[in-house]
Amino acid sequence: MIILNGGSSSGKSGIVRCLQAVLPDPWLAFGVDDFVDALPARLREGDGGIAFGEDGAVTVGAEFRALEAAWLEGVAAMARAGARIVVDEVFLGGAASQERWRRVLDGIDVLWVGVRCDSTVAAGREIAHGDRTPGMAARQAELVHEGVVYDLEVDTSRTESLDCARVIAAHVR
Repeated sequence: MIILNGGSSSGKSGIVRCLQAVLPDPWLAFGVDDFVDALPARLREGDGGIAFGEDGAVTVGAEFRALEAAWLEGVAAMARAGARIVVDEVFLGGAASQERWRRVLDGIDVLWVGVRCDSTVAAGREIAHGDRTPGMAARQAELVHEGVVYDLEVDTSRTESLDCARVIAAHVR
């Protein structure tokens, strides 16, 4: 299993697509965005779910955390069943977020990858996407890495997704 952690607009999704192309075996891709999109609409608007502030802040509630725990267990179950999985994550809680994954992945071989990107570069990508909450990329650029321990880090500020994917693929057993 590969877990990529980085802020919004850091380039994780592009790396995931490239990993699926360069790795010799098939890998399933899941991301925190898939989980958020699967939530009922009422939980994507706050009140126990997830809320996106106008300043780029993201807050999550108890119902979000409960469903997230089930999501993590489900992804871990697929890995235990033999699926190769790459996860595109945003550790809003830094080390605490990584620890939630560590608990459910006990006994599974995981490559922890930090995807870094200069906040100004990420902010430019955020604008170019046109569908992102303004300020989120800059706010998350360093926050998501606080206290997180990685096996490998890549920086997409000046390195293309394919090159990052090749570096990561070289570390996959």
